[in-house]
Parts: sequence; structure tokens; C-alpha cells
Amino acid sequence: MLWLAGCASIPPDFKEPGVTLVSIRPQLRNLFAPEFDVTLEVTNPNRVALEIVGISYTVHLQGIKLIEGVASDIPKIAAYGKAEVTLNATADLASGISLIGDLLQRPREQVDFELNANIDLGRLYPMVKVNRRGTIALQ
Repeated sequence: MLWLAGCASIPPDFKEPGVTLVSIRPQLRNLFAPEFDVTLEVTNPNRVALEIVGISYTVHLQGIKLIEGVASDIPKIAAYGKAEVTLNATADLASGISLIGDLLQRPREQVDFELNANIDLGRLYPMVKVNRRGTIALQ
């Protein structure tokens, strides 16, 4: 009964938010534990504001899992609105060294990326799973 009541509270016209990878910027604060700011643009196609409880995510560059992180301090996304969300993440040093070695052996102007994220909108909404692939220019 509780499960049915929970499903009944999901708005019937609920649409999943859109998520776009805007940028991945390295931060030069700590050379031994490289950090990145991962900026996402989240769009809300619904008539009610979305309060994001949390996000867990991974970023792969050239097929190597480089960044993994979680965030819980996410701004509310207004109804029919959009907002940029910047997530701070620490890179896996061993994976970073592997990626740098690959880039030095085979220089290129762009790298392939894959972003996987789980966006928790709270108990009343389904978990939103995001998978985006593309390229990032190195220059």
C-alpha cells in the first residue's frame, strides 16, 4: 500500500530534467591530488521547482575513469528554468598519470569524454540517470 501511495504522488506529467556537460576545468590548488570543477547545466521542463537532493557522478576521459564525486549542496532549479551546477571533484592520480602518458604518446586536439550521473530528486520522484558522451577540445 505504501509503495502504491508513493507512486501516486509522482506528478503524472513529470518530465526528466535535461543535463548538459558545460565544462571540466582543472584547479591548480594541489598537484598531488588534482581537482576539477565539473560544470553541468540542468534544465527543468516541469511546472514545479526541482530540489536536487544529491548527485553522484563519474567522468571518463579517453575511456579512463578520471573523476568520481558526489555533491549535495545543489541549488533549486526553478520551474521551466535552468541553472549551472558546479561540482568539485578530485581526480584519481594513477588514472591521471595513465591519461597524461597516453596524451604524450599520441597528441591530439580533443579527447573523448563520458559523463555518468545519478540525480536524486527525493523520494517523490524517480532517480534520474544521465549518460553523455562527446569530445572536449584541448586548446
